[in-house]
Amino acid sequence: MFSLTQIIRRANQINSNGIATHDGERRQTWRELLDKVGRFARGLRRLNLGDGDCAAILALNSDRYFEFLFSVPWAGGIFQPINTRLAGPEIVYWLNDSEAEILFVDSNFTSLIATIKRELIHVKQFVFIDEGEIPDGYTSYSDLIDCDPIEDRGRQGDDIVGLYYTGGTTGRSKGVMISHTNFAVNAIQTLSLLDFRRADRFLHVAPMFHIADAILCMMSATVAGANYFKPGFEPLSTLAAIEEYKIQQILLVPTMINMTVNHPEITNFDLTSLKTVVYGASPMPESVIKKTIEVLPDVDLFQAYGQTETSPIITLLQPERHVFEGPLAGKTKSAGQCVPGIDLAIMAEDGQVVAVGVVGEICMRGPNMMPGYQNLIEQTKKTIVEGWLHTGDGGYLDEDGFLFIVDRVKDMIISGGENVYSAEVENAIYQHPAVNQCAVIGIPHEKWLEQVHAIVVLHEGQELSEKQLIDHCKSLIANYKCPRSVAFQTEPLPLSGAGKILKTELRKPYQSKRKE
Repeated sequence: MFSLTQIIRRANQINSNGIATHDGERRQTWRELLDKVGRFARGLRRLNLGDGDCAAILALNSDRYFEFLFSVPWAGGIFQPINTRLAGPEIVYWLNDSEAEILFVDSNFTSLIATIKRELIHVKQFVFIDEGEIPDGYTSYSDLIDCDPIEDRGRQGDDIVGLYYTGGTTGRSKGVMISHTNFAVNAIQTLSLLDFRRADRFLHVAPMFHIADAILCMMSATVAGANYFKPGFEPLSTLAAIEEYKIQQILLVPTMINMTVNHPEITNFDLTSLKTVVYGASPMPESVIKKTIEVLPDVDLFQAYGQTETSPIITLLQPERHVFEGPLAGKTKSAGQCVPGIDLAIMAEDGQVVAVGVVGEICMRGPNMMPGYQNLIEQTKKTIVEGWLHTGDGGYLDEDGFLFIVDRVKDMIISGGENVYSAEVENAIYQHPAVNQCAVIGIPHEKWLEQVHAIVVLHEGQELSEKQLIDHCKSLIANYKCPRSVAFQTEPLPLSGAGKILKTELRKPYQSKRKE
């Protein structure tokens, strides 16, 4: 049986004196981390976390976030990372739906939690995960771990260990349940293709609330690596950390890579330690790939494609295919080949597998596939059909088994590596009384690669400014989901014969501006 807690027991066994985490002035070995996790877990049990209960965290990246991801399972619980960019009402929905009873918060979010605290139905305990003055009503991190360690509660296999909420295509977030097996297997599947080795140094700058960084945590622990943390991504601090700590492995989204390799000061830093950059979450323009190869010629690039429901990695495009000349060229626009241990197929609407080169829905099955959505039986049945998980993404396989993604069936916008579901934004816009029709699409953006753009038709006689509509959205949804631009028009939006808004028509004026 696979277990996340077994991963850190093994890390201690094979590299007990090696660095496990390094965050500012704090550092600890794998032996010290294992002891910390046992004490952290006892603290959680003292706060009445039972087997299968949920504990959530709202915080920036840190070593304590890493500890949380292993301590909650050790205590028998389920961890729930919360997107730090959410608005208050979204956080309330996530926490009430998950029935989380304990919430870990750092100093960046205590004021936000204070505004919504009364709306949290199930949260009974608040833990302050930072140093400094403890807010009223919070347990301190130091008090939590001031105890003897306990034995691992022994949850494993199909037991749920993580709950990750995704944006909803219908405006409602879905809680993706991830099991011990899902996470542990996907770490092993992916490691079989990556050159991660014992005691490698990993830098965490991508947000730790994303499942992408969670799997990096699992992989780094599997090889007993050293984990370094920055609160978030910023090009200069990331470059400085790579140089200072001689970082070898890093995970970034294409926007982060674009900002880093094009930074005017990049040549001022010694980046010779860097061996691997894993990227994903959105397509990488070929111009950015070429720039990265130019600036970091000795670094291996891996593109990862997947989704939360697959824990998360389905395919990898390996370094030898990041080339534009020679016999291995021609695959840079693909998402690579499937990782070992899964079946990957392209299916037509009737569920039949289509031929090579034919576009259909990307489907997969394997041990990294989620058991289902929290409290959403019907949505689970629609997503997992006869053992196959339907991703909602459109694509095709070529004769070499490389996956090419051609469309997002779920009509998702990927801005700066963040998934934005247009229906979620449209739901917020429609709550303004002046709005008659609206459609939200992604349009090209030099920095974020895509930005959220709204096309709006107002009710006759109504007036509304771009700023007013954006401010309205900010009161309902996370800032990154809100439109960055709004186009008002008087003529009705184009409709299909079935009465659906034709977003393909709305995107046409912007398609020529997209970078290859």
